[in-house]
Amino acid sequence: MIFLDLVYLITRYASICSSDFHLTRNLRIRWTKIKSDKQIETRGLTFFVGWLKQLGCGMVALDYLVTVDSYPKPDDKIRSTSFQVQGGGNTGNAMTCAARLGLTPRIISKAADDSQGKRILNELEADGIDTSFIVVSQPQVSKGGHSTISYVIVDSQTKTRTSIYTPGYPPMVADDLPDSSLSSALDGVRLVYTDGVLHEAALVVTQEAHQRSIPIVIDAESKIEGLDELLHLATYIVCSTRFPQIWTEAPSIAGGLISMLLKLPSAKFIIATLGEDGCIMLERAETGDIQPEEVDIDDLFEKMKQSIDTTSTLPTCKTSDVAKLHAKGIGTVCGRLLVGTAEKIPSSEIVDTTGAGDAFVGAVLYCT
Repeated sequence: MIFLDLVYLITRYASICSSDFHLTRNLRIRWTKIKSDKQIETRGLTFFVGWLKQLGCGMVALDYLVTVDSYPKPDDKIRSTSFQVQGGGNTGNAMTCAARLGLTPRIISKAADDSQGKRILNELEADGIDTSFIVVSQPQVSKGGHSTISYVIVDSQTKTRTSIYTPGYPPMVADDLPDSSLSSALDGVRLVYTDGVLHEAALVVTQEAHQRSIPIVIDAESKIEGLDELLHLATYIVCSTRFPQIWTEAPSIAGGLISMLLKLPSAKFIIATLGEDGCIMLERAETGDIQPEEVDIDDLFEKMKQSIDTTSTLPTCKTSDVAKLHAKGIGTVCGRLLVGTAEKIPSSEIVDTTGAGDAFVGAVLYCT
């Protein structure tokens, strides 16, 4: 089974159509079998995952989710149909997914000593996540301090969400993470993940991980302060649909992936999520016994999309041969292109898309 097949399989079995820390509360669980010793059997494959430690550095938040019949127009006053309070944040969601898949994650982040911060910690700990490296700012030291909160409006008609978040205060800085704590946090870790939101702390963590030859996964959702430095340390990158073109100014998403691999020599693969259309992945390969002719990556991407069976409800993955993949005006990379579709889930099973990308990242962490 190739990588993206496994990602989609694990994502589905983790029931990821909606999210926040409560990945399983709104969704239908479809695990085939989970044994008490964290041995997971799926499609004849067996995974022993309980010993795999991962470290996440980034945002943990408390989400206030309001569901409405349809998104309001400017100056509208409407009534909500439901209200929930759940843990959230890119890192909180991704690490929760990893924990529920059987991994043993720990988180570096910051929260305030307020009701929101206490709830964030309690929910993470309830899922077995090590929160001992989350810095809690004390009110006597940080007057006016507060944890990160997010207001999420869920549209029942479109199953989409609009998120407005307020960063925690005071923000996490490098001084919040002394060398002794960083060393302990990285002890026994096989993979480091960051969303880059706490960029000072994230840079300290990823630089030390790089020194220790620990693989690094960067979640590139949008262009934010300090992200470029993190990307140059990345072993693997998962990004949003628009990011490759925004970051590289390439005319196409496939060309953007070529440009990113050329600019980021440490990156082994880059995945761009495509929402309901699945994802596209460009994997670097060693130059070996391949055809000398270059292959236009945009043409290849179109051909691969056209070869997909659109009538199938199950996720599928198309993989190209290893080739010299070329993007006009950008350059050439030796690698292979993978195009994965998303499962067509009945609308009755979908709650909303809150945190769906974070959950996908959690499945990538599991499979990497």
